[in-house]
This record gives sequence, C-alpha cells and structure tokens, in this order.
Amino acid sequence: MDETVAEYIRRTVLKIPRDEIKMMLQKWDFLSEAQLQTLNFHQIKDNISQEVVQLCEENSADIKQAAVLDIIYNHIYQNKRMWSVYQMRKTGEELEYFDLTDFKKKFKRRLRSALKNVTITFREYEDNAIWIRVAWGTPYRQPNQYKPSYVVYHSQTPYVFIAASVLKSNLPLLCQALIVASNYHEIREMELRSHCLNSLKDIVFKRYSQNFQTYCPKPLQGRTVEPESVDLRIIHENKSEKERIQRLNEEAFGNGPQPILQFAQYKLETMFKSSPEMAVLDKKEPFRCLVKFSSPHLLESLKSLGPAGMADAPLSPLLTCITQKARNYFRIREKKGLFPESFVSP
Repeated sequence: MDETVAEYIRRTVLKIPRDEIKMMLQKWDFLSEAQLQTLNFHQIKDNISQEVVQLCEENSADIKQAAVLDIIYNHIYQNKRMWSVYQMRKTGEELEYFDLTDFKKKFKRRLRSALKNVTITFREYEDNAIWIRVAWGTPYRQPNQYKPSYVVYHSQTPYVFIAASVLKSNLPLLCQALIVASNYHEIREMELRSHCLNSLKDIVFKRYSQNFQTYCPKPLQGRTVEPESVDLRIIHENKSEKERIQRLNEEAFGNGPQPILQFAQYKLETMFKSSPEMAVLDKKEPFRCLVKFSSPHLLESLKSLGPAGMADAPLSPLLTCITQKARNYFRIREKKGLFPESFVSP
C-alpha cells in the first residue's frame, strides 16, 4: 500500500471520535468482520489508527477505498463544512430517466478531459443523494487528498450542494461536469450558504413550515396566547398586543421549527443626497456598508425577537424573506425593481 494512502487513512481514523470508530469502519465495509474483531477500540486513538492501517495494508487498500472512508466521515459530520447551493436549469421541462452509471461516466469523462490529475469518488445514499468527492491536482502535481471538494446531488432535482476547497479555476470545471452529467444546460450559485446541509435541503425543497403564500391572517377571537407555565398571580397587560405579535410571527415564520442558518449578510449601496449648490461631495461614489447577522440558529433567533419585546413586529421583510427567497446574501441598492436585490459574487 502506498505510504500516502496509509497516512491519509491514519489521519481520517484520528478525526473520528473513539467510540464511533468501529461503527464507521463497519459502514466502510472494507475490513472484514474477522479483522474488526482483532482491533482493540479501548486503547488510545493513535494506536487504533496504526492497527487499522496495518489491516488496510493486508487488504492492499488504495486511494479509492481511502476516499470512500473520507466520504462516510463527512456524511456523518457534514455540519463541519460550509455548504453552498447551486441551481441547474434546462431549456425544456421534460423529466428524463436518471441513470446513475451514465451520470458517473459523463462526470468523470468531462472532468478528466480538462484535468488529468484528479481523484473522483462516488457514494450513493438511501435518500437519492449522490455524494461526490473530488481531490484536485495540477498538470504537474498529484491530487491533494487533504483539500477535496464535496458535492451532493439529488437525482431528479436541479439542486446541487457544494462544500469546496477548490481553486477558482477549478470551480467552472466542476460545474461543467455537473451539468453535462445531469443533462442540464446551465448552473448558477443561489447565494444560500450554511453549515447545516439538511436545512439547506429543507429550504430549496420547501420542506419547512412556512406560510408566506398560503397563510391567511385570521382574527384571534377567543384565543389566548400565553406561556406554557402561567403564574395566576400575574396580570397580563397588553393582551391584544401579544396576540398581534403572535399572529404576525406566524405570518412571517409559520408555526414550525425553522431551518438552521448561521448568518445573513446585507451589502448596502446608497448615494449621498444634497442640493447641487452645496457641493458637499466632489465624488459621486456610493456609500457602502456591510451588515451581517450571525447566530448558531439565526432564523429562530429572529423569530423570538418580537415575542421577547426586543424588536417591533412585524420584522423587516429583509429579515423574514430569507427562506422565501432561498438566500442569505443580499445587496440593497437605490434603484427601481425588486427590493432587495440578490448579491452576486464577482
């Protein structure tokens, strides 16, 4: 077994929590049950990793098997990476039969026609998700296995999720391979990013509880909005105001749990306005500022602002439209048209 493969397997095992190593090796299914029985999982991880490498040497492991173990680890710990959402489009709306074998063949052929030194590994999961791992090299260097790109594609959907350690020059190659393999014609970044891959899927697949287009406000006659634990000695004032805030919150966020996003970013461009005779500014450049809201669970934090009395209800559409527009990057400009306008990276 190649020394670089052995070292990569060893480092991957070291990343796994000790009480999960056996489970992950079983999912890998490269070592036999008899070989797993020989491992002592109660010793320090460094010794476990060395023993795993020895067993892999017996089985003549190569970089393909090592890459599969890496995908398994990243599938379980997918929230350690920042995921970006891309949307593909085609000219017609017809549905085509998806052939996984054909998809893999086209993806590999397209990518390797542009870059010879590249490692491509696939793994399918039960939710029709295809995980793709791409380790990038150069015309003169072997692929760097420690900085791969991860792609998650759900067949029969136009959405792709990418966690990329990829040079700008390689990203177009990756996108071209995706649209060729999946029979689409173009791809664009949606300006939607998060560490929580499942929440991104909930947003683009509309699997969250949100009432932007279907919720019809109704008067809350006879309805009491109170905390679960009520002290009868407390007299609630402004009861109607609490009901109003609750209603507006349901209109904006629905009544279910929110997808997990860690931030929302707004770039503002505005012009200084004054009469010509004042000549306050010589340059007519716009003022620019960046506002970023961040939280371990941003949408739930925003949802709690009104009921907690920390913000007026309703919240600004700039904050409540995140899931509706499926993006958390915005650029706000002074011009006619849609407001806010999506921020597009250069």
